[in-house]
Amino acid sequence: MELNFVTLFLDSILQLDIFGAREGPLGSADPIIKGTIPSVFGIIGFSILLNLFNSAIRKKLVDQDKLKRITKETRAWQKERIAAFRNRDSAKQAELNKKSMYMNKLNMEIMQMNMRPMLITFVPLILMFYFVLPPLFSYTVALSPISLNIIPGNFFQLTCTYDQIDGKICTEENEIYFWAWYFLSSIAFSGIIMRLTKTSMDIN
Repeated sequence: MELNFVTLFLDSILQLDIFGAREGPLGSADPIIKGTIPSVFGIIGFSILLNLFNSAIRKKLVDQDKLKRITKETRAWQKERIAAFRNRDSAKQAELNKKSMYMNKLNMEIMQMNMRPMLITFVPLILMFYFVLPPLFSYTVALSPISLNIIPGNFFQLTCTYDQIDGKICTEENEIYFWAWYFLSSIAFSGIIMRLTKTSMDIN
């Protein structure tokens, strides 16, 4: 999951007010971009552009061939280790355990390679999401035929509930929040863009 997804998730759970930039839900009562269709496609456009930005930074900073090579190596070792444990092959386990320190080093290298682009993209994404997009779009931008609030406890609500209809933020049940539509659009296009730009983590 990309860092902007993590930010959205934290925002939903904790209702963060980053830098004191806002109070209440993301969006505007008088948005610059009005109407469902322009809003829906406008947010999709922003999500694609930001995913392209992430992929460009990742491609520039991460040696994809090296990342795939060491990822394959660590996964192969883990697979052998699990097989040896299931087969109760003590000799094989002992042999594989000798490479533990080396594999830990490779895993740390993988983590560092993945964190490097995030450190660069974090600030632009936060600034875009909290300062640029909310004035452009309304609090809710689309209507879902069903509720998308599938996580119990109201911790991660993507759509308005009946009790939240107030005529200001939510006017209909199952309206999709601005940030939620951005969240879903980013998920939908991130995998495609990563494959097209050859920055995917899928090594199969």
